[in-house]
Amino acid sequence: MQLCLLLSTVPSLVFVDAATGRVVCRNGLLVVQDDPEGLEFPWGPKPFAEVVAGPLLKNTGQTVDSSSLDGTYVGVYFSAHWCPPCRTLTRALLQSYHRVREAGQQLEIVFVSADRSEDSFKQYFSEMPWLAVPYSDQARRSRLNRLYGIHGIPTLILLDTEGQVITRQGRIEVLNDPACKRFPWHPQPVMKLSETNAAQLHEGPCLVLFVDAEEECELQPAQQLIQPIAEELLAIHKAKEEDTPLLFFVAGEDDMSDSLRDYTNLPEAAPLLTILDMSARAKYMCDVDEITPTVVKQFVSDFLEEKLKPEPI
Repeated sequence: MQLCLLLSTVPSLVFVDAATGRVVCRNGLLVVQDDPEGLEFPWGPKPFAEVVAGPLLKNTGQTVDSSSLDGTYVGVYFSAHWCPPCRTLTRALLQSYHRVREAGQQLEIVFVSADRSEDSFKQYFSEMPWLAVPYSDQARRSRLNRLYGIHGIPTLILLDTEGQVITRQGRIEVLNDPACKRFPWHPQPVMKLSETNAAQLHEGPCLVLFVDAEEECELQPAQQLIQPIAEELLAIHKAKEEDTPLLFFVAGEDDMSDSLRDYTNLPEAAPLLTILDMSARAKYMCDVDEITPTVVKQFVSDFLEEKLKPEPI
């Protein structure tokens, strides 16, 4: 049996396997649009190589077969010329693309256009040294959007050499790591809250440890405190081929943290251990005298087992 869930970010439609609880398809709206007769039901995820199969364009007008991507890291880049943040990311991605390849890493980008005309696509693609799904192949572009549940642009999905997703947050990684020191950008168990990654707070429940620190080096003890718990949770769900149910952040004394505290109506105390669920407009606070690894682990466990009482944001 398959369930469909309507999310708070509307319109959104997600299909879930009722037997396992796993997400079958993140972008149900496109499924309904592309397959109204349900011929492809149950709409489960297909391998990237199968979905992208076919000719890919170079900006010279030549084509190569998608099999040329075998054995390489691939960035699937959903973007459009009319979108200012897309053009900003494209400039940064150009630098990262050349830097990674010059370092001897095998990386290719596949541009999946959301442009409004083929002329706009051609103008935008002329700036790109990588490959693209032909604009005329709307069906393949739509299938790639469905495969990764794309709700907005720019989005950069990074795949490993086997076609498996490394991160859906390629945009953040490119902007945060211009020197590409962390490539291929495997997910960090614990992130320092910043303007570039704050959008991830809206992607699901997030544990945030607020501390009295202004310099990044001063955040390291807090990061080290929660890192083992974050790594353990990430490993458990990776083994199940599932996304982690909780993201982990540390936040110091800065404008970003102040804005988050104001928005969620959190006290000014530091350290402060919280779990924020923006989509549910709920927050959970750990009221203890001392924050220890044992305290954090129990707090996370109680949250996942739905033992905590939420307060409204």
